[in-house]
Formats: sequence, C-alpha cells, structure tokens
Amino acid sequence: MFDGVAPRYDLMNDLASLGQDRAWRAEVVAAIRPRPGMTVLDLAAGTGTSSAPFSARGAFVVPVDLSLGMLAEGRRRHPQLPFVAGDALALPFADGVFDAVTISFGLRNVSDTLGALTELSRVTRPGGTIVVCEFSTPPWRPFRSVYRGFLGTALPAVAGVASANPAAYDYLAESILAWPDQQALAEMMYDAGWSDVEHLNLSAGIVALHRARRPE
Repeated sequence: MFDGVAPRYDLMNDLASLGQDRAWRAEVVAAIRPRPGMTVLDLAAGTGTSSAPFSARGAFVVPVDLSLGMLAEGRRRHPQLPFVAGDALALPFADGVFDAVTISFGLRNVSDTLGALTELSRVTRPGGTIVVCEFSTPPWRPFRSVYRGFLGTALPAVAGVASANPAAYDYLAESILAWPDQQALAEMMYDAGWSDVEHLNLSAGIVALHRARRPE
C-alpha cells in the first residue's frame, strides 16, 4: 500500500494536516535534541522527511522502513542518508546501539505495538530516549466529535483529489479511530520496559508526542 503512494506521500501529509505535520515533526526533533556524535534510529522513516533534520544537526541518523517504494523515493531525495529496509518487530541492529529512537506516524501500522516498543528498547542504549509521534484522541469531547467527522468525510475527499491511491487514506482514518488514547499508549510503553513516560498533546490532541527513557 505504501509503495504506491511514496512519490506524493509528503504532499498528501501536508494537505491532510493543513500543513501542521511540519510543526509536529519539529516537536520530535526538539524532543530528541540531536547533536553531533549522537546516533538516532528513525523507524518508519518513509521518504526521509523526518530523518533529514537530525542529520542537519550533526547526528548520525539511520532511516528504516519496511516499504521498498518509500526507501527508493527516500534515496532519490536524500542520497546522503543510509536508508535501511527493516521490520519494526525484528530490527537488523545489535543491542543498545542507538542513543535515541523515534517513530512518527508509523506505530499504528505495526501489527504488534507492544512488540515494536520492546524491540525499540532493545536497540537503545541504557539511559537512551524514545520519542513516539502519533495521531491520538483529542481530550475535549466537542472537538473530538468534529475531528472524527473530518476523518470520515474531509480526509477521504482530499485523498480522492490528490492521491493516486485514495483507499490508502480510508485505511488511515480507520487506523486513527482505532488507535489507543494517550494514557493507553503510555501504559503500553511502560509494559515494553520504558520508564519516565510523559506525553505532550499537539494540535489539541490530534497528535500526541510520547517521550520516555530506557532504564540504566
């Protein structure tokens, strides 16, 4: 599914989020605090849009994605980045090799969320950081209703005009509505072995940024 939308994936993200995705990704970078010499794993990196800012700040970032179409597009756009094909449930890296790991808008697409969070912990050094940026549940009920209406009507309409694969965005809406809320995801991160889990609501809770630490 993602192979087919790779060339216009970032454009669709801009349109569907009304440009807010750029601010959300900036919050991820701020939460990681990349610096020269730091090693970062960017899982579900897609075309590398989320990875490039880490590299620009001197960190060594490894963009990983399961979609070969996304990786091909990413290598075309960012030939300087070391894209790797990898499964979130069986990452091709040794234990404890990254200072920080992050996944933006990709955890929903993994068949075993707890397994992916556990695998991310495995490849993170003790004391290292995880940042998960994912669609979430607006806590204010009236806005939550409006947002769900947008997912059911406006998002498919935009996808029908701008995307070569509108069905992929039907899946997007369905997966967002089925995703655990902020507290449920935080509890899952604790279950996977992370500690000091905290979250920040972005855009009134449309998106939540979860940050945690691997115990030393």
